[in-house]
Amino acid sequence: MGGKYRIKGNKYPRMRRPRRRGRLVVLTVASVTVLGVGGWGTLQLIDVFTGGGRKASAAGGGTECGPATKASPSPSATPLPEPRAITVNVLNATTRSGLAKKTADELKKRGFKIGDVGNATKEYDKKVKGPGVLLGPAAARDTSLPVLGTQLPGAERRTEAARKGAAVDLVIGDGFKELAKKPDADQALTKLARPEPAPSKKGC
Repeated sequence: MGGKYRIKGNKYPRMRRPRRRGRLVVLTVASVTVLGVGGWGTLQLIDVFTGGGRKASAAGGGTECGPATKASPSPSATPLPEPRAITVNVLNATTRSGLAKKTADELKKRGFKIGDVGNATKEYDKKVKGPGVLLGPAAARDTSLPVLGTQLPGAERRTEAARKGAAVDLVIGDGFKELAKKPDADQALTKLARPEPAPSKKGC
């Protein structure tokens, strides 16, 4: 070595290899990446099992939007009778003659049974200003009277608790012109027997 360096003693200087800093950097970056991926995966698992901080709703809880559907109509507690099962007494409370018979004949053509035909009693004679009054026992309020009402929509409906029998009265008033047109009456009768249910509300 040209005498510049002198080795003393029996120990020799230890020659170290240069450190591989590049490998250390790569290992450090890889470790950070692995830890980051692992932490992200753990958060995802926590999010799945906890619902991501949102309250879980039971299926069908009304939070999902769906098309409005029509609910099935509930069957009526008292089934409506058919016209052929209803006996109608047609009574004229006006001064126009022959009106009761003409109306009774038309109701008969539409399937109703006809009972008494004639003038109204003193209680109603010349005292009905509207198209008519439908009168029956208490049990007819939700059965026979609504069915008969499809033939004369503007008629007033009344019931008598003490009245016996199932027959109902159609008392013709001063405002009477004619029964409802048969197609309209049939349509009203069908709608009465099978009412359309209201569409359910959307939950959104």
